[in-house]
Amino acid sequence: MLYWLLYQKLFPYFRPFRIFRYLTFRTAFATLTALMIALFIGPFVIEKLREFQIGQYIREDGPQSHKKKSGTPTMGGVLIGVAVLVPTLLWSDLSNPFVWIITLSTLAFGAIGFADDYIKVVQRRNLGLTARAKLFWQGVVAFAVAASLVVMQQFHMFSTQMTVPFFKQLQPDLLWHWAFGIPHFAFLAFIPFVVFVIFVLVGSTNAVNLTDGLDGLAIGCTIIAAGALTVLTYLSGHIVFSNYLELQRMPMVAELTVFCGSLVGASIGFLWYNAHPAEIFMGDVGSLSIGGAIATVAVIIRQELLLPFIGGIFIIEAVSVMLQVGSYKLRKKRIFKMAPIHHHFEQLGWAESKVIARFWIGALVFALFALTTLKLR
Repeated sequence: MLYWLLYQKLFPYFRPFRIFRYLTFRTAFATLTALMIALFIGPFVIEKLREFQIGQYIREDGPQSHKKKSGTPTMGGVLIGVAVLVPTLLWSDLSNPFVWIITLSTLAFGAIGFADDYIKVVQRRNLGLTARAKLFWQGVVAFAVAASLVVMQQFHMFSTQMTVPFFKQLQPDLLWHWAFGIPHFAFLAFIPFVVFVIFVLVGSTNAVNLTDGLDGLAIGCTIIAAGALTVLTYLSGHIVFSNYLELQRMPMVAELTVFCGSLVGASIGFLWYNAHPAEIFMGDVGSLSIGGAIATVAVIIRQELLLPFIGGIFIIEAVSVMLQVGSYKLRKKRIFKMAPIHHHFEQLGWAESKVIARFWIGALVFALFALTTLKLR
């Protein structure tokens, strides 16, 4: 809105407003705006959550040291959502359809998490939506995102070609081109793309959700992942850098840099209150919206294959749970003392703050490696 008002409307009358045309300027201010919103409304949100007795219920089979966290206000993802979306709407070009896709995707995944958290609070138990219901609604939202991008592809504003790390010339197209020769079955051409997008988005949301088990762990990793996505999004939309790095040139996706910057600022602000010992937890409303947002940005800029590095810790956490469950069902034996893997290290005697700090370091190493792949191709 500020972009529309200050640049598109008032710039002809006041020339200094030309600065608002620059993406880097708007991204910096969006980051600061998100940070300020999170810091200033954080105490109000925490107080209201306490007032409504919206507290976290700790799993019975979890580490005993976590019992003291019972009752800590949860659903802090509402704070993150406000701090991300308000600056995005203020500082980005709202005529860009990708801005609305990422905004609605974040809201939709957040709504699923909100419903899950609400059921937990009302029923006073550490459950919520059933796994089947949660996966179903996540799949519905992911399908809607994929369908929106298919429409964008029809208007030549989006490409279904993937970017493959380490290979400049390898850009596989997730379409069945043979279907174009059969008019009544042309929709079949997009099935591989739609299925892949659903897999990426659902997997990402649940990976972030599983990581959210220690004070500041998930949000710290989010800051790092969002920072890497900010760089990737800016490079993908910049004509000079995209040509130099031989990335797909996608001018319209550059506007998502503002959203990524907002996510970085909001996450830093939330970490102020979520750092150990946490005053507030993000809850599923936060973890699902963050996971959905990160995956949606990666899909739009065609960097899905970099997600395992951009969000390396998220992937490790998810894989640890799958290995634990699979091993127990097949062999009746556990691989880890407890899953997700951050609890395994707690059971080994690591202090919670040490687990968090070391996982942050791992997340930073993964993200830096992801950025180096842009040149190592």
